[in-house]
Amino acid sequence: MFDVAPRFFSVGQHPVFSVVIPAFNEAACLPVFHARLSATMDALGTWEAIYIDDGSTDGTRAVLDRLRRDDPRIAVLSLSRNFGKEIATTAGLDHTSGDATIVIDADLQDPPEAIPALVAAWRQGFDMVNAQRRARAGETRLKRATAYLFYRLMRHAGRVKLPPDTGDFRLMSRRVVDAVAQLREQHRFMKGLFAWVGFPTTFVLYDRAPRHAGETKWNYWRLWNLALEAITGFTVMPLKIATYLGLAVALLSVIYGAEVVIKTLIRGNEVAGYPSLMTVILFLGGVQLVTLGVIGEYLGRVFNETKRRPLYLVEHYAPSRSRVGVAE
Repeated sequence: MFDVAPRFFSVGQHPVFSVVIPAFNEAACLPVFHARLSATMDALGTWEAIYIDDGSTDGTRAVLDRLRRDDPRIAVLSLSRNFGKEIATTAGLDHTSGDATIVIDADLQDPPEAIPALVAAWRQGFDMVNAQRRARAGETRLKRATAYLFYRLMRHAGRVKLPPDTGDFRLMSRRVVDAVAQLREQHRFMKGLFAWVGFPTTFVLYDRAPRHAGETKWNYWRLWNLALEAITGFTVMPLKIATYLGLAVALLSVIYGAEVVIKTLIRGNEVAGYPSLMTVILFLGGVQLVTLGVIGEYLGRVFNETKRRPLYLVEHYAPSRSRVGVAE
């Protein structure tokens, strides 16, 4: 099965807006989210909502099917298993047909009521409208601090300048969505891919709300792994650090070796101390293991790319019934 799904266009028409909503175990949030989304989008023009069930186990699929029966503008895309938010977002983008696409989470931390501001900026001629967080309610100080450091690191670590305090919540024009669809790497960091394609970009400030219900899926371990995907996917900085660290250790070794030779010439041969010998051995061994680990991270990504597996598999796709000429 191909990972790029066919696009289902209506006869002579397509919605102005496609809203992509990845969902993993969000059954408690979806009814309230869709009610608020509908109230916002109805005033903006024709639209469709593409919900991606990313292998949920809490009844998310049943809730989405019920919402789709009541609202013909809803499309439900169920993946064969949990592939992760980055790939679920990609799957949703592959199935859009609107002139503009909005990506938003279903947990209501990103309020649908902020979408009109994104649309207004798009209508001024911008292809990418990023929703930039002005406040992050409901998050710990540690998470806010690590997020701050991560975004600043990514802005200075590579050629792609990651916008600060900007998540996946954004609006993209048709040509931006088509450009992102061409990027099919396995290890995906969508914020970086969105920044990489470029095009005229602007920002809209908004206040992030606490999660409406349930628990966040992003614990610190998953955030750490996502940060590794971002760093290794958009910069070779770790390899450069390993190189510079190796040069620094080599320089220190030369200096230490010269000191040993000079002491031997002046004082004669001395028996080397066991603690200092073990310290040097353990230090050099640690540097070598860290360097091999950095190389291994990049090599593992090369290995995964060469297998050319599809990004995702679709278990079931139910298009929106508002598209003329699309059968169940």
